[in-house]
Amino acid sequence: MNNDKKNTSERDSSTISVWQEGLERPAANPGQPADQTIYDVLIVGAGLTGITTALMLQHAGKQCILIEGNTIGYGTTGGTSAHLNTFFDATYPEIDQDFGTDASRLVAEGGKEAFSLISAFVNKYNIDCDLEYKDAYLFSENEKESKQLADILKASKNAGIAVDEANENGVPISFDQAILFKDQGQFHPLKYGYALVEAFKSAGGKVLENTFIDKATYEDDVHTVWSGDTLLKGKNLIYATHIPPGINILSLRCAPYRSYVLGIKLKDEAYPDALSYDMQEPYHYFRSHVIEGQRYLILGGEDHKTGHDDPEMAFNNLEAYARKHFKVDAVTYKWSAQYYVPADGLPYIGIHPQGNEHTFIATGFNGNGMMFGTLSAKIICDLILGNESKYAKLFSPSRIKPIAGFMDFVKENADVAYHFVADRFSAKEIESLTEIKAGEGQIIEYKDQKLAVYKDSSGKISALDPVCTHAGCIVKFNTSEKSWDCPCHGGRFSIDGKVLNGPPTQDLKAYDLTTLK
Repeated sequence: MNNDKKNTSERDSSTISVWQEGLERPAANPGQPADQTIYDVLIVGAGLTGITTALMLQHAGKQCILIEGNTIGYGTTGGTSAHLNTFFDATYPEIDQDFGTDASRLVAEGGKEAFSLISAFVNKYNIDCDLEYKDAYLFSENEKESKQLADILKASKNAGIAVDEANENGVPISFDQAILFKDQGQFHPLKYGYALVEAFKSAGGKVLENTFIDKATYEDDVHTVWSGDTLLKGKNLIYATHIPPGINILSLRCAPYRSYVLGIKLKDEAYPDALSYDMQEPYHYFRSHVIEGQRYLILGGEDHKTGHDDPEMAFNNLEAYARKHFKVDAVTYKWSAQYYVPADGLPYIGIHPQGNEHTFIATGFNGNGMMFGTLSAKIICDLILGNESKYAKLFSPSRIKPIAGFMDFVKENADVAYHFVADRFSAKEIESLTEIKAGEGQIIEYKDQKLAVYKDSSGKISALDPVCTHAGCIVKFNTSEKSWDCPCHGGRFSIDGKVLNGPPTQDLKAYDLTTLK
């Protein structure tokens, strides 16, 4: 596979996505700011949400600084499958039921506006990011799914989406019923995001990389954020970090998931020309893309909660599914990425419910990050600029829906409580570190100390405190990404304990095994 290929874009995973190859990452501004400028807006997180928000605010006359803990596009933006849809993982029948038909129409409008914003930026900056408008098929494979599909068709039409029945599904998979959504799309997410960064810098915006924010305060109407000894100040603070850092209500309302994707060469060149989605649970999604002259089938699915289930099994299942339905020549790429599922189905975008009126968040995008990340930029910009936003109330992080999502809220937090307790008793007692195989990570009891231990291919061993620095759950080893993942709130750490994904703000403690008695 592709994991030894040279690439210029970094990501929060050891697997390499199809988007990372052959791209030159835009340069950040050199060094740290030399003065104590009070910026109009501090944007923490340089994925698509942060990049788009920073650019829009900079053009609106605000002095912005975009702060990234690693490198630009390091998180899910570099691992998305980059579908652009006006229908979402929360279906219109579900939104009708939980929020009302007016809400469905508003969500549909938001999807269309997000797509229009992406298209407008592509045209304005002449971005070569492979943006294409595509038909999209959603298909059922049994009677139960067909009944659900009929409901989706009706509710989607009522919401104002262009959709109708279809007699094909865009992929060589037998089906019962299918519907066709018009005016959907796809693009290359890093080419697009990198171009927006360059536009932001050209407009006078500042970009900092490798500046991980581990502390923030708000006093006298000014935010101060720290990265080690470096501090930055701003009147407004936006967390475009996928999930806001620290322990707060959003960690309880959003469940972390990983999704798995393959980039596949086919023997017969029968690549799909449309976007397609089945209705299995979890569902599969299909499209194709040309990278450096080679077309690939991009197939995703096998989603599961972060830190649960076996990532290698997920990849194996996905490859078996591909070989069942397509004439596979080679699986050239395989990668996974993280997203968060909101308790009631819709993202949380706007003022932080446990912050102040000048702290903003955007999270809970489910599998629709490119669209909701773009819409988030529009909503947050309007809030900061004092413009009326027709979306703000519906997506407000402070919304209270006593029915919508309540059972999911209870279920997810019961699951967190279970892992907090049960995982503390699951360590394997070993007498010698030779019991750990090369390339393996385990939670062990060694010399009366619970450790997260990894042995690399050369036999070098790293040992960490296995207690997640966010809320005290026990991390688990991700064999595919070579990371330590928290099954409670989705925090992820590298082999040497560095934070890869929030909400933790502190690294795992590293141990020197020679000092253990």
